[in-house]
Amino acid sequence: MFVGHGLLAFAVAALVADWRGWDRRPALLVGAVAGVFAAIPDIDVAYALVGLLEWQALGGELGAPAAFWGASRAVHRSVTHSLVVGAVAAPAFGLLAVRGRSARSRAGHIAGLAVLVALVAVALLWDSPLAAFVMVLFAASGVLVSRGVARRSTLAPTTVTLAALWGLWSHPWGDLVTGAPPDWLFPLGPPGLESRVVLHSDPTLHLLGAFAIELATIAFAIAVVYRVTDRSVLAGVDRRAAVGAVYGVAALAVTPPTLEVSYHFVFSILGVGLLCGVVQESYWRPFGARNRWRPSVDAVFETGLTTVAAVAVALAAYATVYLLVVPS
Repeated sequence: MFVGHGLLAFAVAALVADWRGWDRRPALLVGAVAGVFAAIPDIDVAYALVGLLEWQALGGELGAPAAFWGASRAVHRSVTHSLVVGAVAAPAFGLLAVRGRSARSRAGHIAGLAVLVALVAVALLWDSPLAAFVMVLFAASGVLVSRGVARRSTLAPTTVTLAALWGLWSHPWGDLVTGAPPDWLFPLGPPGLESRVVLHSDPTLHLLGAFAIELATIAFAIAVVYRVTDRSVLAGVDRRAAVGAVYGVAALAVTPPTLEVSYHFVFSILGVGLLCGVVQESYWRPFGARNRWRPSVDAVFETGLTTVAAVAVALAAYATVYLLVVPS
């Protein structure tokens, strides 16, 4: 649920900022900062590139996706997904978002870096060199985000700290239905859960449920953007979204997907939704002196909403056919 992690953090942060009376731009900005921080824990997947190198070295005996995810299991959802690590790292990232070159700001930067170095040391001593390497990637990513926010925005360091904390803490929950439970309490203790939360005993229905959660998160984020920018959600959905219903026949034509083998389902259903969203009469308009055709801002919003609506219709149609027609 890589997309959902960031979008959920973005939507909640932006909605809270809007509720507190913030203007449109800073509300969306603080949401974006929270969303980026929510995506940072998955930097541990970078280690999975080792799996691809091993796959090439072995002559491709395994499939590339299997090699990639097989290597990722060695460290994915471990130290970077800890709520304890997030609670410690967020204030450090906030200190690094302090502006200026005064002695006070430099002291804050040094303190923030010291905390992050300590986290790397903890990962090395309590876990392994691999965990320390992943923690370095995690810390470096947070530093880049914090310094970028300091240079390009007026968000206060305390706001950055809260956005980082919310983003880092919101991330692990999305992994409960899609993989092994995250290491919630590293380095204080075991995660407490031994396996993922099962939505249904049928692996295909479990996948459909997990996909529905991801889709609902995306829809929620789009709805928040519509609210903050004073647009109408209902007016943004094109009737072409109903075409997604034809995807129900896929339940009769392709192998039922599961978490282990889902690429054919995910890419095909997203393709149907994107096709329904982009093929709109209002999507393209003359732009600029040379009359080039480019999407208008409103059309981009409508395309995103129509795409999500079409995917939702396609998912409902697929699930209906699977339940009523496909033999168990």
